Amino acid sequence: MKTLFVTSECAPFYKTGGLGDVAGALPKELKKQGVDVRVVMPYYTSMPVQYAEQVEEITHFYLFMGQREAYVGVKTLKMDGVIYYFIDNHDYFDRPDGLYGYEDDGERFGFFDLAVIEMMQQIDFIPDLIHVNDWQTAMIPLLLVDRYSWIDAYRDIRKVLTIHNIRFQGWAKKSILPEVFGTGFSTYHLNGVMHNDMVNFLKGGMNFSDLITTVSPSYAGEIQTPAFGDGLDGVLRANHMKIRGIINGIDYEKNNPRTDSRIAANYNTKTFKKGKAKNKAALQKRVGLQVNPFVPLLGVVSRLTDQKGMQLISEKAEEILNTTDAQFVVLGTGDPVFENAFRYFEHRYPGRFCAYIDFDTDLAQLIYAGSDLFLMPSAFEPCGLSQMISMRYGTLPLVHEIGGLRDTVQPYNQFSGDGNGFSFAHFDGIDFANVLRYAMWLYHERQDIWDALIEHAMTTDFSWQQPAQDYIQMYQSLLG
Repeated sequence: MKTLFVTSECAPFYKTGGLGDVAGALPKELKKQGVDVRVVMPYYTSMPVQYAEQVEEITHFYLFMGQREAYVGVKTLKMDGVIYYFIDNHDYFDRPDGLYGYEDDGERFGFFDLAVIEMMQQIDFIPDLIHVNDWQTAMIPLLLVDRYSWIDAYRDIRKVLTIHNIRFQGWAKKSILPEVFGTGFSTYHLNGVMHNDMVNFLKGGMNFSDLITTVSPSYAGEIQTPAFGDGLDGVLRANHMKIRGIINGIDYEKNNPRTDSRIAANYNTKTFKKGKAKNKAALQKRVGLQVNPFVPLLGVVSRLTDQKGMQLISEKAEEILNTTDAQFVVLGTGDPVFENAFRYFEHRYPGRFCAYIDFDTDLAQLIYAGSDLFLMPSAFEPCGLSQMISMRYGTLPLVHEIGGLRDTVQPYNQFSGDGNGFSFAHFDGIDFANVLRYAMWLYHERQDIWDALIEHAMTTDFSWQQPAQDYIQMYQSLLG
């Protein structure tokens, strides 16, 4: 089963969000389970030096974009048994301010999509299946049908599109079809790429893929509704027979409390009480909170945006601080409104609230290990990784019952004793605060229940083994 996994980012080379984590972990697990999987991404010049020094160029060629030629360099690197390819073009991928957000993003990733397709013949790797991810690569299924169907070797390639976040869709004027993709307007219609009188990359991928996957079963259903479909819910409903929801996993090697060198003390399911106590004290000391083992420490590692539910935390933080003994530590950047609100709380409640407006991966791991509760009240969440990482470290998540959060967090049931965290159903501050107070009451009054929930959380399997098996079964269903 030869599979080409196409992505605009992939850890550890480049990462801006969950896509980078998935692209870094899923192919490695597929390889372990016997899939001949190779990964291709752009060669951004921001690649860390330790990897850039290992990359080798294997070929270069030119492709036509409309009436002009564009240079394509192909570099490669093998790591953890997986072969990675990088598409090189300095005009498109040597940018100073991140991977995305440029006026010519449509052209940049249009070039990338064309280069990936033409690269396959150049490197003599024609996959049985091509797996594309999000809008940046979503035009590949359409191009295989519309521009490259004359190539015999490409005709039987099956096409899978994974939507990691439907909010990001890729928009361009219709002139991009002839000027960049070198096609006519045969796909510019309601069942093709046309949407609101523009080209919508993600819509094109949906309509021309054999299967569409999302990163959790709940999200697969939610995006088929007007509330969560971001204008494409009708397209998804029309393609509903193609849609599958497969929950993401997390990297168990990087996120392992027994071996993680970034935390203050290692521990397992038998030693978590002492281990988490040491990490809590180290975290409190590091971020300037009062070192107190008895107060509940509430952790947040997140983009500070409305999607992540930061409005609920900013709305209720002062009330919680005034009526309980809780401490907060917030790590992340985002909307200045939330950044400034959290800075205010830090100033108003010294020793009890820390606003670390930055991103620090080492501190993030210490928050996962040293906090008692992990707050993730997202307004919507396709999958979410942080809640799974927090459970891996024995920090109980408190989440909004939405998307992947609903699929991964089992709320505590006082009658059966089951559960690995806490959740609230209605997205409002009152529900959020009520569940938070209940969780803190359990922390103070029923330590036996608290410890049992920690053990449940730490033993829940969030590895990539089962999701990879689900992907393989899906691939096999397409290949027959």
